[in-house]
Amino acid sequence: MKLIKITTSYPSYLKTFYSKHNDHLSKSYTVLKSIFDYDAMGWADFWSNALNSFGYEVMEISLNNESLQRRWALENSLPNANKMTLNEIVIEQVLRFSPEIVWFDHFDENLLNKILHISPSISLVMGWAAGTGVPLKSNIWSNMDVILSCTPELVDLLKEKGHYAIQLHHGFDPRINSRLQEREKCIELSFVGQIVRESRFHSRREKLLQELCKRFPIQIYSPEPETSIKSDLKNILGYGKYKMFQKLKHFDLLRKRFDGFSILEEFPPGTEYSLLPLKKRMPSFFRPAVFGLDMYQILKDSKITVNIHADASPTHASNMRLFEATGVGTCLITDWKKNIKELFEPDKEIVTYKSADECVEKVEWLLTHPKEREEIAKAGQVRCLRDHTYSGRAIRLDKIIKSLMV
Repeated sequence: MKLIKITTSYPSYLKTFYSKHNDHLSKSYTVLKSIFDYDAMGWADFWSNALNSFGYEVMEISLNNESLQRRWALENSLPNANKMTLNEIVIEQVLRFSPEIVWFDHFDENLLNKILHISPSISLVMGWAAGTGVPLKSNIWSNMDVILSCTPELVDLLKEKGHYAIQLHHGFDPRINSRLQEREKCIELSFVGQIVRESRFHSRREKLLQELCKRFPIQIYSPEPETSIKSDLKNILGYGKYKMFQKLKHFDLLRKRFDGFSILEEFPPGTEYSLLPLKKRMPSFFRPAVFGLDMYQILKDSKITVNIHADASPTHASNMRLFEATGVGTCLITDWKKNIKELFEPDKEIVTYKSADECVEKVEWLLTHPKEREEIAKAGQVRCLRDHTYSGRAIRLDKIIKSLMV
């Protein structure tokens, strides 16, 4: 069966990738795509590699990877290849590939409608929804036969809205380990990920990292925070009693103006909350964001790495870091969730915490017990490579697809 997977890449990652490969214009589409996949960002070619053994022919498209997409357009002799929109290139790729299955990991409803209109070969449409920022009210879900998600809470929300949704975990691709350097772990404690200051994003993450910064030489690898007067007001104006803003002239008018954007409702009124993001308050702990193999190397070089799920995952463990960290052999400390025992055995394969105080206590213990820490890291890696690879996940995905293609 032919499956085409359409997704996007982080713009900041693309910028970093092409700064390393500034000779990309001289490379063919096939060569550039192989370099892009080798860097192992996001899903990279993990799914296509895993599904090949099940008889799938997979074409993976990162539609906002403009250099790669325009190279494909030029090599396939599309008219006005340098002037076509990226969506137009994707539509042409679908037409020429003639897939039976579309896996649409994007929220552009118009693009999906156009693809379905022009391609009679398509008999199954799969979607992907994960974590924060998913537009649950979008009509796009109605055009999908099934919506896959790593997040059980999101699966339940989608089902409540009448959609067919199935939970599918992320995994790890063992090929990554052969691409990393073997060297002494030189980072005591790390965190890799975003810190977005909005509701159902990373408010708990920011609070925990703040506590860890007070106690340990943690290295935080995170993109630059997006800040502006408007975003800062959105963070603060949920607190009608916030003294600083009470003194502002026209406070009531401002409060009404931003009332719909109050995004820290989980914090009760009167809770102390800083206007400045953590990166500006504690800059010495922050490092530039890392992606792909650079990220995996940082994880591998860490004695301990901390994982903190987004606010949208309050009950279930589901994010990628669970498998990325254990896959490369790092001791993972992660927030406890009720399904964690289904994935890893706490205190033997990973370490869990239920509060900031417990996290601090366990990090301190791990740093002073290197033998036990390494035993946990090795056991976690064994479990990940046994039970949580993309090859294993492909067995479940293949069953899902075949059940829907009958």
